[in-house]
Amino acid sequence: MRWRRYGEQAALLDCDSLDQMSAARATVEAAAIPGVIELVPGARSLLVVAEPPVLDRVRALLDGADLAHPPLGSPREVTLDVQYDGEDLTMVARDAGLSEKDVVGLHTGAVYTVAFTGFAPGFGYLTGLPAALRQPRLESPRTRVPAGAVGVAGEFTGVYPRESPGGWRLLGHTSATLFDPAADPPALFAPGDRVRFRSV
Repeated sequence: MRWRRYGEQAALLDCDSLDQMSAARATVEAAAIPGVIELVPGARSLLVVAEPPVLDRVRALLDGADLAHPPLGSPREVTLDVQYDGEDLTMVARDAGLSEKDVVGLHTGAVYTVAFTGFAPGFGYLTGLPAALRQPRLESPRTRVPAGAVGVAGEFTGVYPRESPGGWRLLGHTSATLFDPAADPPALFAPGDRVRFRSV
């Protein structure tokens, strides 16, 4: 891991892996150090927003932490109802050597963790995707993916919170609202949440 200053009131922790970043985030959250204003996780980084003396405490905490065994905490659980009628369901099944029914069974049988958010407001990158469903993005991204589309790409699964371009392989769709600026909080997903998908 390597720390970099990020302005006057933040520091960026460059991590060696997604797992290391998730462990660092969980460790800082569990410590509940007064003065930590915000934690912003990324695929291989963790931005810590705080005054310099507090940043020093966070750094000391992580320097002495056993990140191979991070705190488990009490994650929030979210279940989304999904209609598995995605444009790429047949392709995902073919490339995995499975039936479409088996793809749905694998996708709904796993418990996912929101590793970080990004790309669009409310878009969560969910880890825990079964190995058989880990497939590359489309060679040619779509110019329009509808809101609520559920897809897979690489090691992640996720849900498009609004209509946008995208290259993930689509398995189905949900009617759940992923982002509402008027809600508190506005995003349905937060890092550390546990997510399940339920076929309807």
